[in-house]
Amino acid sequence: MTPGAISPDQLAALLEQPAPHALLDVRERAAFERGHIYRATPLPRRLLELRLPGLVTAPATLIVLCDGDGSLSALAAPTLGEMGYTEVFVLTGGLDAWRSAGRPVVQGLNVPSKVFGERVLHEFKTPEISPLDLSARIAEGRDMVIVDTRTPEEYARGCLPGAFSMPGGELVLRIGELVARPDQTIVVHCGGRTRSYLGAESLRRMGLPNPIVAVKNGTMGWQLDGLELERGASRWPPAPSEKSRARAVEIATRVAGEDGTPLVSPDAVAERWSRRDRENVTLFDVRTREEYEAGHVPGSVWVPGGQAVQATDDNMAVRAGWLVLICDGYGRAIMTAGWLKRMGFPHVAVMEGGVPAWERSGRPLETGEPVPAPFGFEAARRVVETLPPGPLGDAVVVSVDPSDVYQRGHLPGARWIGRGRLELCIGRAAADTRQSVLVTCADGVQSTLAAATLRRMGYAAARVLDGGLAAWKAAGLEVQAGPGTMLDEPDDVVQKPYERGRAAMEAYLRWEEALDQRGVSPHALLPERPADSRGGR
Repeated sequence: MTPGAISPDQLAALLEQPAPHALLDVRERAAFERGHIYRATPLPRRLLELRLPGLVTAPATLIVLCDGDGSLSALAAPTLGEMGYTEVFVLTGGLDAWRSAGRPVVQGLNVPSKVFGERVLHEFKTPEISPLDLSARIAEGRDMVIVDTRTPEEYARGCLPGAFSMPGGELVLRIGELVARPDQTIVVHCGGRTRSYLGAESLRRMGLPNPIVAVKNGTMGWQLDGLELERGASRWPPAPSEKSRARAVEIATRVAGEDGTPLVSPDAVAERWSRRDRENVTLFDVRTREEYEAGHVPGSVWVPGGQAVQATDDNMAVRAGWLVLICDGYGRAIMTAGWLKRMGFPHVAVMEGGVPAWERSGRPLETGEPVPAPFGFEAARRVVETLPPGPLGDAVVVSVDPSDVYQRGHLPGARWIGRGRLELCIGRAAADTRQSVLVTCADGVQSTLAAATLRRMGYAAARVLDGGLAAWKAAGLEVQAGPGTMLDEPDDVVQKPYERGRAAMEAYLRWEEALDQRGVSPHALLPERPADSRGGR
């Protein structure tokens, strides 16, 4: 397939249109962080076969590929053609041409959500508390409930002392299990700013009588003020009582009416899902991981409510597509839908009755967390020769794992190349196509796709390590750790600001706080909330 070309001016006009389209940035995440087009979806080329079918379900959707200069997009486009996508375009000249045309570029990750969070703070006047003030209140033994609205993994790495883990989507269902009195202050925090404000405003919207405050700058602000985080915490609220569930339904019913969120039946969801090859449809299960794995609607993707709002650009490539949110009833799904609708997503609905209603309709559930094989994997496996763990002869060993995975452990002497730029870099490892090349990765999946690419390039002796590094380790063979031999730029991993030290945290917080003043979007992201929906304020 030969992709079409689209100019910066044509792309700018397309991004203003309501018709379904997707703008995919196929560079690695660190390159994306350094600068990208607002609302582009970061989808590194090496993940196209795995993630694209879920992000763009309708093959006729207009898709624009973007990178730094257009070269990587040109390599990626044929893969989309093989996958059945028919309207694929490459941004001519990539981001370089976009900049030269005077078009704006934004820095950072999850920028649309962070812009939205700052606008929530300013427009709803979310009450804040400084880390030093909160620390003093903790020392005085003030009557407070502190909740961390991040993921459980982030919470365990470091939270405010005494905080309970309660990801943002869980607040409406579980906060009642922790709050004992109407005068108890509820303190909400995350790592920085966005999820604190969204969590605090979700609680305020519930109409709770309690004072509710967000911790300014979250755990990073806490550390910058010289305070110690609690590490390894594991406090989780009790299972929601019937009273909490009834309250969540009551609140959700009100919120759905205020926001105009449609409730759709399982039959309607099934019918819509059956048309996903003609129009883009996404099913998000916003419950906890444990609930999802115990049983979920087939085809639904686990994206907890708070993360769905926090990372819209990662999870929703077609803004004009249909998005159906699912929980165990509709409390958590409706609260999540309310935020997404305020962010401007036009077709957000909630499945009425959630997973239990789906089951009552006579339809089956899936269990576990599905890990589909990437597109093309079975075909690649049929043509690529495998080599069992053991002597490698004179083969040049190339690892296509993520760079941090490679550095944690790889075959002795293995060179690292990111799979997304394999064609551009393989000559640094094996300049002669007659050389024997053994491709490895953690489990043998990405390496099989990479070996198939090398065979198409003329590397007839390209093989793959059967079972990957896992099989190598199981055979008791030597593994090396450390930087090894990096033949490509390791721009696939982005460290968190708190992993990079004080200066990085300060710079990140200044960047985030300034987002709302930068005017990165020509559109209003925060429609006015109905006057009667602010929890009685």
